[in-house]
Amino acid sequence: MVLRRRVNVIAVVFFISICIYGALHTSSENDARVREKQRGQLRFERPLQNLPEEWPEQSLSANQHGPQAKAVPGVQKHPIQYLMDDARRRMDAMAGRQSRDLEQAVKEYRRRYGIPPPPHFDKWFEFARDNNVQLVDEFDMIHELLTPFWGLRPRTIRSRVKEALGFNNALLGVAIRNHQISHSDGDSPEWQTRATHGMLQKFLQYLPDMDLAFNICDEPRVIVPHDDLTRLVQKARQEHMLVASAAQGLVNDFSRPSPALSDGLIFEPVKLSRFNTFRHEATWTHSRMSCPPDSPARMLEEDERLDDVSQYGMGELGFVFNSTAMADICLSPSLSSTYGFFDRPNRYQIVHDLFPIFSQSKLSSYNDIIYPSPWYWDDKVQYKQKEDAAWDDKGNSLYWRGSTTGGFSRDGGWRRQHRQRLVKKLNAGGQAKIMVDVADRATSTEPDAQWTVRNASRADFSDLIDVAFSHIGQCDDGDCQAQRAFFGVKDSDAQTRAWSHKFLLDIDGNAFSGRFLAFLKSASLTFKFALFREWHTEWLMPWVHYVPLSLQGEDWLETLRFFNGSGPGAEDAKAMAAESRQWAAKAMRKEDMEVWFFRLLLE
Repeated sequence: MVLRRRVNVIAVVFFISICIYGALHTSSENDARVREKQRGQLRFERPLQNLPEEWPEQSLSANQHGPQAKAVPGVQKHPIQYLMDDARRRMDAMAGRQSRDLEQAVKEYRRRYGIPPPPHFDKWFEFARDNNVQLVDEFDMIHELLTPFWGLRPRTIRSRVKEALGFNNALLGVAIRNHQISHSDGDSPEWQTRATHGMLQKFLQYLPDMDLAFNICDEPRVIVPHDDLTRLVQKARQEHMLVASAAQGLVNDFSRPSPALSDGLIFEPVKLSRFNTFRHEATWTHSRMSCPPDSPARMLEEDERLDDVSQYGMGELGFVFNSTAMADICLSPSLSSTYGFFDRPNRYQIVHDLFPIFSQSKLSSYNDIIYPSPWYWDDKVQYKQKEDAAWDDKGNSLYWRGSTTGGFSRDGGWRRQHRQRLVKKLNAGGQAKIMVDVADRATSTEPDAQWTVRNASRADFSDLIDVAFSHIGQCDDGDCQAQRAFFGVKDSDAQTRAWSHKFLLDIDGNAFSGRFLAFLKSASLTFKFALFREWHTEWLMPWVHYVPLSLQGEDWLETLRFFNGSGPGAEDAKAMAAESRQWAAKAMRKEDMEVWFFRLLLE
């Protein structure tokens, strides 16, 4: 008995020893994993300027095996001077060719689109003229946005709106019956509902009965695969638009309301929805679905996915000569790892069939219907001239304060997001490329050129940049901590602080930047880094009303240097700031948004 008891005691002691060893070993392994995870998350926890090597710059500009940037026509001019002159000519030509009466407007509409204008086009034209709209013919975007819907039967469109609004799909529904808003429902902020209703009031009397679905998310919602989109557009152009073009005896009124429309007092609930949620997940695979199969974004091999800079970049530094092409994600697969939306959007709820969802902005591959933002219409970012300073009294620097919106950061994903990349690159040390005017042709290696590229120290231009984060958010705790340590955080400034700088940076966040129109109205010059398209895309001319910045970033410092007080474009900067201010006062008003929205809903 005693022997058995001793054996039992020894066994128990042995078992406890094993448990203690296992626990200690596991704890040691867990501690090691935690330390390793912390090293991965916090390896950048030192001031930004001291660590350029610990976040290697992805060489987007190299693109050695892809199409190179377009050569500068006429090397005697700085590329920016060429781009400004060319843009000025195109803007003047566009402004000078606008229709001056209804007959011209109808003729121009048929010439552009091959179909008759919609009912009450005469009322719309009168509304536009009464409100002194500057560009009464420039609505190609609306036609482009709506063409795929011509490939669907009207009852299909109505049923999809009913499905979208009958489920909790993050939409604001607006029902119009008998020229009034009969019902409105959704989880939208109060200001968005109020402003959306407000934009409709002046032309409700001319609208047919309809149900409208407005996106309340920042991010776009509709992405249709390329083959489906192609079939829809073909059907639209080869069938339905041809029938409309050949129609005789047109009546200037809409057809009677469909019996399928409800009484407009509620949105009937449905049990299933085709919208799917992919929150905080990569979206590049979804986003490129509508791209042509032979586009750079759809190449089968990763090493063949090279940006086609030739479509939008000019010269060795890649100055933007085509902003539309630059914003075409199908041409720039590098965006998959350099832009926050494609890394992990903060919110992402999409459908792959063509639904008529109205969004305030969208990326090129998405099929949302853009409408003027209620954020702008409601003056959420106000500009007051009395708070602004004269150009000559402003500081000679590029200014921006903002947060780390644009994507949600997890596992170090912030290093693949556009706002972080831009703040890092603008504040980095080391060398940058600038352009110099070759004074001595006899000693120059390029005797036929006046402007050539040279390397320069970024430190020489640090006083031109005042760009920093004022808030770190949309991130897991570790990633938030890592970003605070890497970038540092400056105090948030009042919006009026921006007006003390000559140059203002406007950059996409989760979607469009809501500051843009306020910046244009100011006496400062706006530098814009953006992919999201908005309602005013056709009405604003890059290099006339604002300065476009490339995706790659080789042009950023030289563009700022060109326009600063000692640069060759100092007077051009002052003139462009004045031009943008005058144009915004004439073409970016609430009245312009209402005219654009009226035209969209008639179509």
